[in-house]
Amino acid sequence: MAVVYTTAVKNARLNAVTSAIGTTGVLEIGTAGMATISATINLANPAAPAASGGILTFTMPQLDNAADGTGIAAAARIRTASGGTDVVTGLTVGTSGTDIVLDNLNIATGQTVSINSAAITHA
Repeated sequence: MAVVYTTAVKNARLNAVTSAIGTTGVLEIGTAGMATISATINLANPAAPAASGGILTFTMPQLDNAADGTGIAAAARIRTASGGTDVVTGLTVGTSGTDIVLDNLNIATGQTVSINSAAITHA
């Protein structure tokens, strides 16, 4: 039998993610396994409003005006900007149906990288 959380508990856990991100969190988008960081995007403060229905939806729009590296976006993580501490890892990236939705997965150094949407759904 699987562990099941109430929606209130899911929301509380997701709101703890927002607290852990702090006031200056960043979203890093990288190639497979985060081998190359292609974009670093400053998150809003707070990064997301209160979770609802077991989903934490990040404040949009977010973008990186000048991508850090070239590669095909395949993974993402959220870190604290001040200490570079991982808060969330293993986020999926794609053009639909993923945690982080981009309009283009092919990133070139210097290009603008825009997030169409970003959300974490509690399992």
